[in-house]
Amino acid sequence: MPTYLDIHDIPGVRADAVAGAHEADVRVQRPYGVEYRHYWVDEEAGKVFCLVDAPDREAAARVHREAHGLEAHTLHQVIQGA
Repeated sequence: MPTYLDIHDIPGVRADAVAGAHEADVRVQRPYGVEYRHYWVDEEAGKVFCLVDAPDREAAARVHREAHGLEAHTLHQVIQGA
């Protein structure tokens, strides 16, 4: 299954708020065949990064849309290295 890294630009983002959004993703993801695996927050830069396994880009985006409405600004398919 493809793996994606998405990037959100959210000025003023707080790590505690992202934790709640991630929990919402996890509650919604199963019917779409998606697994949101990890996320990182850079509060200073207003960025959130999510690592997700999904059958396609649209499925990954659909989970964010349904769970909390915070869609990524960019979504990259990635291949894990060492």
